[in-house]
Amino acid sequence: MAKQKNAFPPVSREDMRARGIDQLDFVFVSGDAYIDHPSFGAAIITRLLESRGYTVGIIAQPDWHSVEPFRVLGKPRLAFLISSGNIDSMVNHYSVSGSRRTIDAYTEEGIAGRRPDRATIVYANRCKQAYSNVAMVIGGIEASLRRFAHYDYWDNRVRHSILYDGCADILIYGMGERAIVQVADALKSGKPVSEITDIPGTCVRVNSADDVKGAVLLPSYTEVANDKRKYCEAFNAQTREQDAVRGKHLLQPHERGFVLCNPPARPLSTKELDEVYALPFTRKPHPMYRGYIPAIEEVSFSITSARGCFGNCNFCALTFHQGRVVTGRSHASILVEAEKLTWDAEFKGYIHDVGGPTANFRHPACEKQLKSGVCADRQCIGFTPCRQLDTSEDDYVALLRKLRELPRVKKVFVRSGVRYDYAMLDRDDTFLRELIEHHVSGQLKVAPEHVSDRVLKYMNKPPHAVYERFVQKYEAINKSLGMRQYLVPYLISSHPGSNIHDAIELAQYLKQTGHRPEQVQDFYPTPGTASTCMYHTGLDPASMQTVYVVKTREEKAMQRALMQCHIRRNWPLIRKALRSADREDLIGSGKNCLVPPDYLSPDEQRASAMNRPQQRGGNATRGGGKKNARSGGRPPKRDRG
Repeated sequence: MAKQKNAFPPVSREDMRARGIDQLDFVFVSGDAYIDHPSFGAAIITRLLESRGYTVGIIAQPDWHSVEPFRVLGKPRLAFLISSGNIDSMVNHYSVSGSRRTIDAYTEEGIAGRRPDRATIVYANRCKQAYSNVAMVIGGIEASLRRFAHYDYWDNRVRHSILYDGCADILIYGMGERAIVQVADALKSGKPVSEITDIPGTCVRVNSADDVKGAVLLPSYTEVANDKRKYCEAFNAQTREQDAVRGKHLLQPHERGFVLCNPPARPLSTKELDEVYALPFTRKPHPMYRGYIPAIEEVSFSITSARGCFGNCNFCALTFHQGRVVTGRSHASILVEAEKLTWDAEFKGYIHDVGGPTANFRHPACEKQLKSGVCADRQCIGFTPCRQLDTSEDDYVALLRKLRELPRVKKVFVRSGVRYDYAMLDRDDTFLRELIEHHVSGQLKVAPEHVSDRVLKYMNKPPHAVYERFVQKYEAINKSLGMRQYLVPYLISSHPGSNIHDAIELAQYLKQTGHRPEQVQDFYPTPGTASTCMYHTGLDPASMQTVYVVKTREEKAMQRALMQCHIRRNWPLIRKALRSADREDLIGSGKNCLVPPDYLSPDEQRASAMNRPQQRGGNATRGGGKKNARSGGRPPKRDRG
């Protein structure tokens, strides 16, 4: 047991003594239970620093009600490293309706409440109380998306950069491997943290703008907090300079100085990415945990094949965090990891996923990106794809074929999300055919998001006709292979631009296709996305034109209910929505009606519901037939940022 425990970074003074460590270089404070797996940022940063000769200890989910838990490993020699965990703590705690979640997948036994709201801020301030003269470095998704003044949905106001609220010295944004090593080396050399101001992929506080030459001056905190057009201007500048090649320094005035955001760090090369995933992860929760941590189920037998996403959906924060440049790991690196998985005692022959933010993105969108950077004002793919887009999926097909041939592997699933519009742009159907034949377990989840082209344009998603063509192709390939598998579409209600008429159009489509979603996704405004900018300002930042935004709880509930017309308790609200839109023609017993009239008796209402078109193949649309048994675990949850 002692030998196994020493394979993990220290979590106690006893661990430090066993390793002969008197004082750690870094103490990493995390809002998640500690899982030594490369799907978790704390594990990657810790193992990377260890590989560079630094000592790092972990304080996982400390009790923030007092300062003592932040002293358990003593004073770090160089810095505290602080992260809320893999998920934003506010998203982790609250649904879009504001109700408190009852499960935290990143905590032992799924128990909620083991981290505070705004965990990064709370942890940083407690660390400052514990040891006031130690450098504070914050990072992770929560810090990354709050690096500038930002609209906060939960407070319904614009908040300061988290650098100020967290009293931090340095903020590392994006994928932090390159930046953390540079910060660590600078601290080790004896450079004061106040002088470490120019590392790509970091933000710092500065007192004067005079020392930063050539920086883009953003509208100030006060301006963006009080002027929604200024908020859009700031957002546009931030996203335009989100590029490691051509991005400029950004300065945003706050009351007590300036936030200086350096250009993004260069994405890791394939070789560097391979080296990160070759670090000695145990891939297990720390043995101090006696109970089960649900998050490990999603990733135990999954493999990350790439980073970055050029999809740039407006409601997703990946562009603002990982960036648009995609880097794929080498086949050799992935095959080595897969081979290790097959020797795990719990491996049943199924690799649950091989993918990344988007499974079928394995290379940059075009050759130009690596030399000149991503285009400042053009999209790679979205409502209209770029003509220069490299649409080949040959590399991914070749990788999946190699994985299928490994001994002890029964099946390789693809569950991290497939861009159907990208697959439709490929020159042939090889990828789709092999995906359907070998890598789908009865159903494929895709994300058309809506059916209204006007709403889809606000989402930066392709027109609905593209999805319809994909559905037809999916059905045709299934039929040619003698298979019957389903499509399960992800759909969003109440996205900016969607009014009640758009919601009714979506409801009619769901009825026509026989799809009855058990759960629906209501738009969730999170920092760092274009959609959140629209939600807060009522303006489309791309055009500065007014956009319709659902703000009332009642209309949000109406749009959500319309996606579930098959649920009887929704009928009164749906009738109200239809009457408000002058669509009483959809209330009745006819085949095109969404709900029965409210004057029907309970028996007549049951009969009306029984006469509705039945969904083909369970909780799915199109493709029909009996659902195949699922093998190899649960698909990963979708993260909208």
